[in-house]
Formats: sequence, C-alpha cells, structure tokens
Amino acid sequence: MAAHSCQFRVYYEDTDAGGIVYHARYLGFAERARAEALRSLGLAVGEMAAQDDIGFVVRQLSIRYHSPLRLDELLEVQTHLVEAVGARLKLQQVIRNLSCEGRKSVTIDVELACLKLTDMVPLRVPGAYLEKLSGLEIIS
Repeated sequence: MAAHSCQFRVYYEDTDAGGIVYHARYLGFAERARAEALRSLGLAVGEMAAQDDIGFVVRQLSIRYHSPLRLDELLEVQTHLVEAVGARLKLQQVIRNLSCEGRKSVTIDVELACLKLTDMVPLRVPGAYLEKLSGLEIIS
C-alpha cells in the first residue's frame, strides 16, 4: 500500500501580489488531489454520486503552513488514509515543494463525512468502498 501522489504547477492565478501561493489555494490543490486519489481507487466522485447516491464532504480540517510555494514551482500532494470509521474518513495530505528538494510546504488533516446525497444524512462507508480505500497507505 502506498500514499497517492499528485503533482501540480503553481500558476499566476494561484499567487498573491508577491508571487507567493495564496493561503486558500492550498485547499484547492488538496481537493483536486483527494478527488484523484479516490479516482485511482475506482471511487470517482461523479460515479459515486450518480450510481450510489453517495458523496464525501469535508466535515472538518486543519492546516499547517511550513514554507511557502512560489510562482512556477512544482508541487506534489501526497494523500494518506489515517482512519476509516463509521461514516467518517480521516486523511492527511502533505504538500511538498519539488522545486526545492521536496521541502514540506503544508500539512492538511481532513475529516470527510460519507453522505446519502438525496437526503444529506450520514451513511456508514460501504464495505466495498472500504475495501477500495485500503489501497491508500494507512498512517498513524
């Protein structure tokens, strides 16, 4: 089992007036990387909604900024599964600056809630989903 990795480049639209990635943009990088991690496991967000009426929504998150990313730098988001219990998934995402020897830029701890989309009520993560999610490295 391994963490899922996804790479992005920092574009002008991601930065503030000083050419540094705007703090909220890290959440966008993390969101795209989570969607790609799920897709790589056979859990594409659109298909889960259309076929199973299931979605994962952010319940809570915390973010720690370590060092800034700048315009044109290459970054990597690593997504790890921390825990899957009941209707919740806990993930950790680490964003590293590949343009600066993989230096850690941001750590995001995110808790997702599994919902039945028609009535927006929590739903225990289905066993078939848990089996697929086992493809993400579990860290503690």
